[in-house]
Amino acid sequence: MRISSVPRRGVLAGLLATPLVARAQTAQQLTVWHDLGDNGTKWFATMADEFAKTHPGVTLRATSYPTDQWFGRVIGALNTDTAPDLVFNNYERVIRVATQTGKVMDLKPVLAGIADKGFLSEDDLRVATYDGHMIILPVQRVQMALGVRKSWLDRVGEKFPVTWEDTMRVAEKFRDGHPDGDASSKVFAFALEAAKPRDLIHILDLFIFGAGLRSTLLDPQGNVVVDEPQHARVLEEFLKTYTTYRFVSPDTINYSFGEMYQVIEGGKTGMFRVGDWNVAKWDTQALNGDFVVGPWPKFFPDHQNGVVIGGMRGVAVPVNSPHKDLAVEFARFMLTAPAQQTSLAIMGAAVRKDLDVSALSPRQQAFAKPSWALYAYDFPESIHTYYPELEAAYHRKLLDAVAHPPADWKAFIATTAQEMRVLAKQLAEKKG
Repeated sequence: MRISSVPRRGVLAGLLATPLVARAQTAQQLTVWHDLGDNGTKWFATMADEFAKTHPGVTLRATSYPTDQWFGRVIGALNTDTAPDLVFNNYERVIRVATQTGKVMDLKPVLAGIADKGFLSEDDLRVATYDGHMIILPVQRVQMALGVRKSWLDRVGEKFPVTWEDTMRVAEKFRDGHPDGDASSKVFAFALEAAKPRDLIHILDLFIFGAGLRSTLLDPQGNVVVDEPQHARVLEEFLKTYTTYRFVSPDTINYSFGEMYQVIEGGKTGMFRVGDWNVAKWDTQALNGDFVVGPWPKFFPDHQNGVVIGGMRGVAVPVNSPHKDLAVEFARFMLTAPAQQTSLAIMGAAVRKDLDVSALSPRQQAFAKPSWALYAYDFPESIHTYYPELEAAYHRKLLDAVAHPPADWKAFIATTAQEMRVLAKQLAEKKG
């Protein structure tokens, strides 16, 4: 042993330094990139505090980017080996990252190692899987309901609409009756969006699935459903909402999420989409609780209308995550009861069924313990890898119809359906 050859002062300094070195080795910072804004950053900070109880010295830096920036930053970082440790977003957005980088970890082995996962349904697991790989651990089911301003309903003498006929009647009164109490202001019956495929088609998904139908464009077997009689009826009424009925702002054709939210939070609309993540803010800010939530309109006597599970948010781990093992540990942690309780409290969504909802507002509880029918979006891109291309073409057709309404909507729908069948076949053959 050579200790005797080291000055006593050096030995003492080394011994004193050892605990500090050990602490330095355990002090690690994970990074996560998301697009959930301040609420999301608050949620990650709260989870990080809980995670640190079993992982001393580990901290988490959460950064939120607007969605378009999130795409660019995540894709660029993964492709240049400057990735964050974790990324969090809606499933379909992680698909885009996975397809453009090939650097999203397959989490099947991770899920297999989690004992407490019985709360995850087959739909949850199917949605989390793309092209044979589990690209996210599902963390938050995303419920989306119809919201209606309560004071506006009172002013026009109406109740929350149930059928499409009810909705039309209420919408006409909202459009024409100055329900905000200001005869000089311009308000709209609906706040919708249309700028991109996941804007216009997303809203169409809510009307289609909310009416109790399955599939918006393509069914699991690859059949185009656009011109099936019930689908065609919903589609026609949906497109007339943007055009013939004048229920939306003329600028809606250019609206994405941000512009739609401005109309909602600016008090310029009577009916709108309410995501479970919106409720906490709209209970106390912007709308100040002046709204009621419920199912999307009922179109058909033989179909129960409901609220739509329109997405699944989850956590993904880049294959070039700087602290991959620790990142995987945090991803697993996000499915535990403490993390899920925090998710429900701050974000209004979770996947576990054993959480305490007593501290939530009545509208939050409506989402947490729903009494309405729930219909899950079918995520055709998880089955048909060419679907995003088909959807983009479908969006272009619908957007052109909104900009230049056809004289005969039924003929337009029939022609569009046939064009989509031809294109779907071509894309499927191309994908091989």
